[in-house]
Amino acid sequence: MKKFIIQEEVNKRIDNYLSKKNEDLSRVAIQRLLQEEKILVNGKRAKASYKVRKNDEITIEEEKPKEIELKAQDIPIEVVYEDDDIIVVNKPKGLVVHPANGNPDGTLVNAIMAICKDSLSGIGGEIRPGIVHRLDKDTSGLLIVAKNDKAHINMSEQIKNHEVEKTYIALVKGIVKENEATINMPIGRSPKDRKKMAVVKTGKKAITHFKVLERFYKENCTLLEVKIETGRTHQIRVHLSQIGYPVVGDTTYSNGKNKWNIKGQCLHAKSLKFKHPITGKEMFLEAKLPKYFEDIIKEGKEENGRKN
Repeated sequence: MKKFIIQEEVNKRIDNYLSKKNEDLSRVAIQRLLQEEKILVNGKRAKASYKVRKNDEITIEEEKPKEIELKAQDIPIEVVYEDDDIIVVNKPKGLVVHPANGNPDGTLVNAIMAICKDSLSGIGGEIRPGIVHRLDKDTSGLLIVAKNDKAHINMSEQIKNHEVEKTYIALVKGIVKENEATINMPIGRSPKDRKKMAVVKTGKKAITHFKVLERFYKENCTLLEVKIETGRTHQIRVHLSQIGYPVVGDTTYSNGKNKWNIKGQCLHAKSLKFKHPITGKEMFLEAKLPKYFEDIIKEGKEENGRKN
């Protein structure tokens, strides 16, 4: 149990004040602890919006990490970068990030546990790998994992503040006319199918930028470079499908049919640009495209070459 008295005039929201005073607790974690009445002000429950004042007595009930049933598994995975604070991997297509119903093991989390052993973030009060952001099962590419809570909190803040530049490569159906464009459409749960996302007026702000890398006329496909400002669930897939260019292989937001019989979206998280959460050093990391994706691009380029 931590207990302290505010010595100075503050007049700041308690969640904001405590997150800056406690490096091991994120603002989200503090808001949760307030809801659970594990943080009290003058012995009473307080909302996250409460503004702390001089002489306020604040008590914080410290959480002990909960052990959860997760086992390390030797699953081959490419490590692109690793140090004492973070590990960045190139997630293969078809690999689920977190265990869930239907996928109790054989996930990226199980692979990370085998690589990192006991050096993992405990954000959320659980001993688990600190997955900072996620990729869909059939999206390949770069994914950051935090090895400690301080790194996890910093990376989460960078992502929240749109300070992490994420670049994807996508192969879409149809010939995109614009050389580059921005899609600014809100995304939320589909009112027709709760398992899907959709462009809805009541959704959250979602911004996607794209530019054409190459048009493959014979295959009726376009290769795009995509950058996202926001990280909504299925954002790229929903936005591109909404404007009439679904990602090749996507069976959720299109029929998924394609000449290569690819199952699952041709979408790859190619690069990440961010500041190291501890040192502040500028980081730029890239991951190679999967072979099947490279083969499709090579085939398209060869067809384009024969036309010239």
